[in-house]
Amino acid sequence: MTDADPRTGTDRMPVLYFGHGAPPLADDALWTGQLAGWSADLPRPTAVLIVSAHWEAAPVTLGATSTVPLVYDFWGFPRRYYEVTYPAPGAPALAASVRALLGGSAIPVAEDPGRGLDHGAYVPLKQMYPDADVPVLQISMPTLDPRDLFEVGRRLAPLRDEGVLIMGSGFLTHNLSCVDMSQGPGYQPPSWSVEFDDWAGRAAHSGDVDALLDWRVKAPAADIAHPRSEHLAPLFVSLGAGSTTTETASTVIDGFWYGLAKRAFQFG
Repeated sequence: MTDADPRTGTDRMPVLYFGHGAPPLADDALWTGQLAGWSADLPRPTAVLIVSAHWEAAPVTLGATSTVPLVYDFWGFPRRYYEVTYPAPGAPALAASVRALLGGSAIPVAEDPGRGLDHGAYVPLKQMYPDADVPVLQISMPTLDPRDLFEVGRRLAPLRDEGVLIMGSGFLTHNLSCVDMSQGPGYQPPSWSVEFDDWAGRAAHSGDVDALLDWRVKAPAADIAHPRSEHLAPLFVSLGAGSTTTETASTVIDGFWYGLAKRAFQFG
């Protein structure tokens, strides 16, 4: 259990969900400043547990628990993006806690000790904890089913009382085929992205977990905003981990990047 942080008055860490952009996020002064400012206002975590849109593997798989090379899981970018490093220490004690919380239940756990952080993890972490001095564990999403992911998050929620910052890294709208990337990051977002973003924000702020879990039916422009749901899916892990405090969900970052909603939520 961590000591109470004077900025929150609580021992329990919040839970986050945010968009991670792509490697060029590092060149966006506004967004990187928002991420840095957000982390500065958070209690100092003992470790980070992160779920990224870019790692799907069943069963739930634990990544490296030591410092290993990053996973540059993108193509066609300038060389400098493949030279980024983020040597955060591994989190073997956190991995053991995750195994205990999930492995004793109906949720099996596997390990991939050579699997480093992918860009959905290290790109935002490099802005939020640039010194790479917070231990990090990445785990896979075993499915894209919202309720199954919610249950994973719910079982991991006790980690918050150990000072662990649980992060879901995705993008609140994500359809690269329906945005014009040539117009730059600040262009007017398409209506489907605006509508979905507004709906998701209102649902999260009101604590309407059922609507969010049934987003494919309840949300406007759902099939356009997420033709495949891997970038929304980390939200459901965050919802589960923050399920006792979803009524206090708040938007910390909003706006759009290349037409996609970069809204970020904090639960608790």
